[in-house]
Amino acid sequence: MATETPTTDTAAPEEETDGYVQPHVDIAELTRLLDGKYAEVRTLVRKNLAQNAGILEEAETLSRDDFRDRVKEVVVEVAATGQTGVGFPSEYGGSDDIGASVAAFETMAFGDLSVLVKIGVQFGLFGGAIQQLGSKHHHDAYLPDTISGKLMGCFAMTEAGHGSNVQALGTVATYDVETQEFVITTPDDSAHKDYIGNAARHAEMAVVFAQLEIGGKSEGVHAFVVPIRVDGEPAPGVRIEDCGRKMGLNGVDNGRLWFDGVRVPREALLNRFADVTATGVYESPIENPNKRFFTMLGTLVLGRVSVGGAGINASKLALAIAVKYAVRRRQFEASKDAPEELLLDYGQHQRRLFPLLAKTYAMHFAQEVLASRMHDVFSGVADDEGDRRALESRAAGTKALGTWHATRTIQECREACGGAGYISKNRFDALKADTDVFTTFEGDNYVLLQLVAKGLLTGYASDFSDLDQLGMVRFVAGTAVETVLERTNVHKLLERVKDLLPGDDEWDQEAGLLDPNFQEAMFRFREEHMLSGAARRLKRGVDSGMEPGEVFSRVQDHVIDTARAHVERLVLDAFVEKVAEMPEGDNKVALGLMVDLYALTTIEADRAWFMEHGRLTSQRSKAITREINDLCRKVRPIAVDLVDAFGIPAEVMRAEELLTWGD
Repeated sequence: MATETPTTDTAAPEEETDGYVQPHVDIAELTRLLDGKYAEVRTLVRKNLAQNAGILEEAETLSRDDFRDRVKEVVVEVAATGQTGVGFPSEYGGSDDIGASVAAFETMAFGDLSVLVKIGVQFGLFGGAIQQLGSKHHHDAYLPDTISGKLMGCFAMTEAGHGSNVQALGTVATYDVETQEFVITTPDDSAHKDYIGNAARHAEMAVVFAQLEIGGKSEGVHAFVVPIRVDGEPAPGVRIEDCGRKMGLNGVDNGRLWFDGVRVPREALLNRFADVTATGVYESPIENPNKRFFTMLGTLVLGRVSVGGAGINASKLALAIAVKYAVRRRQFEASKDAPEELLLDYGQHQRRLFPLLAKTYAMHFAQEVLASRMHDVFSGVADDEGDRRALESRAAGTKALGTWHATRTIQECREACGGAGYISKNRFDALKADTDVFTTFEGDNYVLLQLVAKGLLTGYASDFSDLDQLGMVRFVAGTAVETVLERTNVHKLLERVKDLLPGDDEWDQEAGLLDPNFQEAMFRFREEHMLSGAARRLKRGVDSGMEPGEVFSRVQDHVIDTARAHVERLVLDAFVEKVAEMPEGDNKVALGLMVDLYALTTIEADRAWFMEHGRLTSQRSKAITREINDLCRKVRPIAVDLVDAFGIPAEVMRAEELLTWGD
């Protein structure tokens, strides 16, 4: 399935240095490892991608409306293969496998991303909301046609005036006890639904999030199924406006929605967690309104997991193109009468691409752990509150790091391909434009890292869901600081790191830097030192009489850095564990290089912090840089094998000029 490997004259010479023997990667076996338990659905997706590869060119040649309609056609065609239904219940044509649905979505990121996002809106957001928030009568009424693509829907949560603050949404759903209907209203322009995928052209129904009001009392945000089109025209009381051209994803019809007294029956409330009786009595098995709200939103974590995975796979595509170009393109001769050097033989070019390749592998296996845990939670294997909170936190953090990684990787790979990378048909044009929004949809990344930090600081306490930012500050300052300090045990970690640090005179020895115990200890020390420091600063601010809001604002950068350090440690743990489980052989050696490169480049990137906190001397910091350069040289002969293992169909690589340079 991967594109053709460059001829042997483009490969770096193999060397044996200081006992190191260059591994020979088994590409097919490595692909099987990456595909994991969902190899079958990933193979189906690759087949569908190859068959619909023409849409990559159509994105550049069709008008916007024609391209939108073509994207819809492809989505419906893909749905007919069963690919998009795997996460839904079997009684409605699915396979009851949430993990498989994530694997399928991730793999779709190798192709046109408008198709990917429209699939996400239709099956992940609209269909997922009905499945996770609705009851059996909603499933019976909507899921079969949603799964087939016959009923197109949208997910109307975001509003112009409230952004990520979903609890403050302005749209109102008032219960009319006489008619047993909910009346959906947009009270002012700031409350209109904005950036809603599928809304501008194709959706007939919307899952609308609104403040539920009964007898003048607000019961908080709930979700309703609302018709927005009848026979292709806006439904009575519904106003629809096109968002217009965007930076990317112009095959997705984003729109704005207003509701002017739109009436829907009582059964339109998605009532898994709350219901309203015919007489207007509000009922819910979850008494606490904040806990109820976060439980509802927690069921929609699939979107964050999927977007993070898509970003990681977009990074794979960018790296595959850039690495394959770099083993064909030559630039400058090393000596007189010698041929020009291949780009990938230059140390700086290796430095640009290989750490990103290592992080992509690391993020892949971290995403695999996340998807597995989500499957366990959604299938009921692990479904207590602590499991759900930990899943929400991990999903938020992995999505943030995965999508930021995609943005950085795609840009670096574009630059590494020079002017050729600027030509649209070489894929970077669409990759850059279409993935840019990944950092802000399904949650702004900085907001998501605050969610991660909240879980860390409160230890996923029983009232975790009840705590907004100010509540978190009060909680940490009042009751949680000692618990955090006891949990982090920075001083014990410090001793452990000291034990793992070789002396200055032996720092150049490979055993010290490449010891996974040392690497993990450094990551954990940084995380827990930051966490304990953030807790102390929050308490100190409150104790000094400062308002909690001001305290949080002053410590916000520290809080976010803590969350980032935590997620980077989770990524390393997942990667180390995966490689440890592999059978002995060349593939394990190859991925061991990737682990070391990810770990050391992460430490190097934050070496100022480690030096400030006494974990690195200048000599040791320089030694890390030398080791990274040596790792890059070891990766060079197997770099093409490592990107071929991603299994990207040749049809969607598309960058013919880049990938045939010098043939």
